[in-house]
Amino acid sequence: MSPTDPPSLTWPQVLAWRMRRQLLDPPGGDSAVEIAHRLGGVQAQVASAAKLAIAVRQQRPPAGQVERALYDERTLIRTWAMRGTLHLLPVDGTGDYLAVSGAHRAWEKGSWQKVFGATPDDLEAIAAAATDALDATPTLTRDELTQEIVERSGSAHLQEVLGSGWGTLLKPLAWWGVLCHGPAQGNRVTFTSPRRWVSDWRGVPEPDEAAPTVIRAFLRAHGPGTPDAFDAWLSRSLSPRRQLKGWFAAMADELATVDVEGTPMQILADDVDELATTKPTDVVRLLGGFDQYVLGAGTNATYLVPTEHRADVSRPGGWISPVVLRGGRLVGTWRADGAIDVTLWEDVPPAALKKATARMQELLGTSS
Repeated sequence: MSPTDPPSLTWPQVLAWRMRRQLLDPPGGDSAVEIAHRLGGVQAQVASAAKLAIAVRQQRPPAGQVERALYDERTLIRTWAMRGTLHLLPVDGTGDYLAVSGAHRAWEKGSWQKVFGATPDDLEAIAAAATDALDATPTLTRDELTQEIVERSGSAHLQEVLGSGWGTLLKPLAWWGVLCHGPAQGNRVTFTSPRRWVSDWRGVPEPDEAAPTVIRAFLRAHGPGTPDAFDAWLSRSLSPRRQLKGWFAAMADELATVDVEGTPMQILADDVDELATTKPTDVVRLLGGFDQYVLGAGTNATYLVPTEHRADVSRPGGWISPVVLRGGRLVGTWRADGAIDVTLWEDVPPAALKKATARMQELLGTSS
């Protein structure tokens, strides 16, 4: 290898490094907020999965930590972000994640408008109405917010899609910083304004300004990566390629290229030496559903998920299964119905699996 050749890495090295970066090997003493920072957000479409994703990365998970951070300390925000899914985000970085999550501006496309019946002007009117409604009443249920928007904006033709549990018309409002999720009322979700909910809300910057912060977080937790891998995590490949390439090009001085089994990828230059000296691991871990370790790479990543078992991990309805890791690769799934039932595709040392299963069983009793 010449001095100008990129460092040559193996996937076992990369996966061992990711597990260390994501506090999976070993778990640490970081708080829920620090873990959300470290992972670039925690998917929270299923609230219990988000709590488990945090707890599995802690040696001693404190009871009730997520609720305290969300509703007492208000250092986490639950809102729609990457891929249009709910995430727990650290307050001091939320605006950056929102800015890049909505950078694709899909609502300006004719196909989107045809499906959902709303124009960009409709969304502007809805956003103004929601802002006024949440200024008048700080916390509103979905039905209450829908009714307020319809009355204030005259958007009766959008009432059904506004009230949908999918939140299609509310997601752009989340990305603009108009609303976020508030404390639940029984089984009903509520919405509030981050501007009113958080004392030091910084707003949502322009995407080009926010992109470096989010790319750094992605590469530190899920790298090495490419613009396409970043976009698959960010927006399911909706962002314009020119925009993505521009974001990465603007960071050229911070990035380095590495070769991962023949594929050129990028990493923060400061992390190259640590990554290059990482040794593969044989550690066994159980992760809950929707874990960031899987979502950061995506279930199409054949180095992580065997092709023949992708359907076991990525199930109908967007459900991502709880998984078993060995050496950073997915080697099985599990489910809990009282006891934990594991389905393996590859051999796993029995003692290591027993230890990992016992820890997960303990976490399931303490992370709720």
